[in-house]
Amino acid sequence: MKKIFYLLGILATLIACKNNTKNILENTAKIPVESMSQVKYPHDVIPFMQDWKILCGDGTRSEDLVKFSKEDFFYVENDGTTDWVVYKTPNAGITSKTSSNTRTELGQKAHWIPETGGKLTGTLKVMHVSTTGDATKASSFSTVVGQIHSDEGHENEPLKIFYKKFPGHKKGSVFWNYEINTAGSNDGRWDFSTAVWGYDFSDVGTSAQEYPEEPEDGIALGEEFSYEVNVFEGVMYLTFESERHETITFTKSLIKSDFVEKEDIPQQIIDVYASRRTVSVERDTAYAGEINYFKQGCYNQANGKATKSETYNGDIAKQYKNGSYAEVWFKNATVGAGTDPK
Repeated sequence: MKKIFYLLGILATLIACKNNTKNILENTAKIPVESMSQVKYPHDVIPFMQDWKILCGDGTRSEDLVKFSKEDFFYVENDGTTDWVVYKTPNAGITSKTSSNTRTELGQKAHWIPETGGKLTGTLKVMHVSTTGDATKASSFSTVVGQIHSDEGHENEPLKIFYKKFPGHKKGSVFWNYEINTAGSNDGRWDFSTAVWGYDFSDVGTSAQEYPEEPEDGIALGEEFSYEVNVFEGVMYLTFESERHETITFTKSLIKSDFVEKEDIPQQIIDVYASRRTVSVERDTAYAGEINYFKQGCYNQANGKATKSETYNGDIAKQYKNGSYAEVWFKNATVGAGTDPK
């Protein structure tokens, strides 16, 4: 009799396990596929990461980004409808050897000269810029979201695309800077700035804590916009788009300078630089024949030295907690060869 009860117990256990397994399989089938997927990498959102290397704000470097992410610096975030690649960096961290500014930024592996060209696109929204800084310093409260960088000579930057927002303002500015390529010493170099929406680089506060009026045509934090940088046969074609704004385009030669003579130097440059130091002219051929490459991400322009922004002695956690950082989200981006704009 004991054996019969023992066998019946085993049979009941097997039936219960079978039913439980069936329930698990049925319930699993009802779970959306996306919720069962593994953690996403930035390359899963913008599949061009094999073309880039990265430097993060804590000094982390990597040249293999296909299965790479970095918590608190380079990762994927969903805003409820869309996956975005997040680039985040504090006001103070580990910088490159040629800069005082931290960055979580991609650097293009391929290099090119303006005559052969290249193209970079990005659709993004800036989520945060440093809330501290000296308003009289042009770089305060700003971050660079796209660049062309030279890799020889003076290693200057023929293009930097900025986003800047003063504290207390709802809307910020988007502008781009062209840095001249001097013929001799690089001491007299300067950036000429052009506004897209809002102000340009030269619009600063009247004192450390006094800001210009909020730009009426600016871009808010969290507001999406796009840019295209197309270098074709030595000419740079820039396109900026936003849902609330008309599309704006610019054209700038990278192989023939607009600033060869002293009288060519714009008044903006005289106003911004001349009182502090000598300003030079550019070599006639600008960046002709010089090796360049693209950069994209979050190149924080706030630091404790030049802009007097708060850094909490480099404590990254405190900087993130207290607004001393920049954060940029990209949902789309491409990189490749330049194309004929006609």
